[in-house]
Order: sequence, then structure tokens, then C-alpha cells
Amino acid sequence: MDGTVLVADDDRTIRTVLTQALTRAGCKVHATSSMVTLLRWVEEGKGDLVISDVVMPDGNGLQSLPVIARQRPGLPVIIISAQNTIVTAIQAAEAAAWDYLPKPFDLPDLMKRAARALDGQRRRGAAAAPAQSSREIEADLPLVGHTPAMQSLYRLVARVVNADLPILITGESGTGKTLVAHAIHDFSDRRGQPFVPVQLADMKAVDGPASLLSRARTGVLVFEEIADFDDEAQGRIVRMLDAMPDPGPRIIATSQADLAERLNAGQLRKDLYFRLGGVTLAVPPLRERVDDIPTLADHFLARAARDGLGERRLSSEALDLVRGYPWPGNVRQLENTLLRLAVTAHGAEITRHEAESALTGQTTEPPRAAGGEKLSASVARHLARYFDLHGGVLPPPGLYDRILREIEAPLIEIALDATAGNQARCADLLGINRNTLRKKITDLDIRVTRRRKLM
Repeated sequence: MDGTVLVADDDRTIRTVLTQALTRAGCKVHATSSMVTLLRWVEEGKGDLVISDVVMPDGNGLQSLPVIARQRPGLPVIIISAQNTIVTAIQAAEAAAWDYLPKPFDLPDLMKRAARALDGQRRRGAAAAPAQSSREIEADLPLVGHTPAMQSLYRLVARVVNADLPILITGESGTGKTLVAHAIHDFSDRRGQPFVPVQLADMKAVDGPASLLSRARTGVLVFEEIADFDDEAQGRIVRMLDAMPDPGPRIIATSQADLAERLNAGQLRKDLYFRLGGVTLAVPPLRERVDDIPTLADHFLARAARDGLGERRLSSEALDLVRGYPWPGNVRQLENTLLRLAVTAHGAEITRHEAESALTGQTTEPPRAAGGEKLSASVARHLARYFDLHGGVLPPPGLYDRILREIEAPLIEIALDATAGNQARCADLLGINRNTLRKKITDLDIRVTRRRKLM
């Protein structure tokens, strides 16, 4: 570990301990008990890392973070504080501190974090070299987006990265729920431990829970689309969570369904619902973060270029078209469309016509029945006749499930036929998780036939 570290703390013992430890590790250290002195050093360009207390005789470490950021953008600051409340941690995250540690801190842990900060500072310096474009820097980010909706998500992720709480990540299909789960794992203290996705089939296996715990160790178990797990699997999850070893893996679940609605409908166990509800992170749909579309487009096209598909960029007219599209499949649909354009575009600049061609068939207009009538109107007439046939007597109970089954089965059958039986494409077309599709195929007794030609 090398670099220059600026230490600011009014406790002489802490200054001495940190100075000795950092010097032994190979760093140069400037230590002070004055916030004014620290800010002068920062302004003079000294230091590759700042370690600062919050409450100082002549200033406040947290309140000084914006000043440091203005004077030295990108300079990492580790905040240490005896005010070890959740409020202090949240303030540190919101003020863009590189890290936060409450006092008394574990010295080896602080040294590891300091080493990561210095290493990150060196890599940022290399990334800022003229030879590397902003596209390449952006492509290395695990989450892309600068809108207030995404910044709010980032701040919440920062607060829970190392919190020992279960996390529920909600959002529509294609918004990037699993990506958020990966980011939480990759930036946490558990990053060296396994990241283990869990699907319904894993819980159905005889030794499923034991095998999952063995694979995850003290890493992360991610229950993908938890609402799709049946009652038996939900019960096994509850029993597994209750019997988890200490230390055990962290629990993350994802869901595009509203779990509160599933709970009220009796489709989700109450004991599981409350065990998963430590912290909820809501990933916004793309239509609520339209200003992120240009950044996302650059990100996906740069990645396609790295994969050997050639340098591409959207013309201003094509970008206007892409920004105006509703993207019901969210970021995943945008990514697939841009990948298709990277392959099919004739030149370096993607034209509006090429973008229109890629979006053809991706209409979001509601389906219509014969004669141009909206499907909803046709269904309403059908249901009205169904009630009339009962002559003023209510139909048998269970009408909701019966009607949904009648609509759902042909929808899935036709979608499967249109995608030649390819379940991954069918799930993407329908906007549902692949596990959800498999479950519905089984429950509705739908026969899947694979064909060569795909639409």
C-alpha cells in the first residue's frame, strides 16, 4: 500500500495509531487535529486519501465533504465517528463519503478499506488518462444512470451494502433487479464469498436448502422472483432461514410482483413476507428515467464495440426516437434493441430509419379484437353475456381464477408458437420471468413444440 494519507482527528491517540499503522504499510502520513489545516492541505493538492473524524474543534468532517469534493473531485474520504448512529451513516453516504466507520473501529478493517480506497484512486487516475474515452469509463460501471430516481437508489444501496439485513428488490421485468443485487454483493464486505442465485427448482430438490447453504457459505443467497415460489417452497425457505448458521449468508430476494397484494390474496406466506422485508429497494422503470437513455445507449453500444461488433452511435434523430419510445421491457429491451442495431446498422451512425426498423413490431398499443374493437371491450361483452346466462344468479365461486386461466392459456400458447417454442424469447415477449413462464406452462398443461424458424 502506497500513497499519501491525510488524517484529521482531535484524539491524539487515534492520530498516533493511524500514523504508525499507515507508515508501516508504506504510506506517507500528514496528521492534524484541525479541520482548517486539513482543508488547506486538500486545497494545496496534498494527499491521495483523507481519513477524518466528524466533530472537530474548528469544523465538521461531514459538512466539509462538499468542500473537499469541489476542491479535489474524486479524492476518497473515509469518515470515522464516535457518533455511531444510523443518522451519521446515512449522512456520510448522502455526502458521498467513500466509506464510513463508527468508533471504536477495528484497525485491520480500516487498513483494508484504506488500501481499497488508494487502489481505487490509482485506477481512477489511469481511467482519466486521455487514451481512454468516457464511454469506456462508463462501461465499467455496474449501474448506469444519473437521474434523481437512480441517484436515490444509489444512496439507498450505499446505506445497506454492509447492513446485516435481508433485502427485497422490486421492479418491473427488465429493470435490472439482479444487477442491483450483484452491485450490493460486489461492493460489500462479502464480495469474496459466493453469489448464489436461487430458483424454484433449487428449493424442490431433496437437499436443496442444505446444498444452497453449503454453496453460499457467508456470501449471498438471492431468491429470484420470490412471488413465483409455491407454498411448499416458501415453507422450506422459512425453515431454512430459521435454521441458518451464524455467521450465515445474506438474504436478498427479487420480485416484479407486488408482494403485499400476493400476501392479501393468500399466495404468499406471512412468515416469509416478514422475514424478507428488512429493506426494500424499488428499481424505477425506464419510463421514469428517460434522461438516462442516452447514457444507457452509449453504455450498451460501447460494450458491443468491445465485443467486436464495431463502433456505433445514435444519430440525433435516432436518439430522439429512442427517447420517445415507452420501453415496456425496460432496460433489457433497450439493450437488446441496441445490440440488434450494432449488428444491423450500415454505418458508424445509426439512422432514424434503422432505429424505426429495429423497433418495428415492438408496439405497445393494446391488442384489438376483430373489427378494430379493443380487446378489453370484447372481453367485457363476453363477461356480460356470461353473467346474463345465469339468469340473475351469481356464477359459481372462483370466477377470477377461471377467467384468468381462459385468457392466460391461449396468450401463452400463441406467444410460444410465435417464438417457435423458445421459452427465453417467449418470457421476454410476455415481459415475465422465465421461471414464471415455466410454472405457468406446467400449471396450465401447455404443450411446448420447438420449431426451427423464429419470428
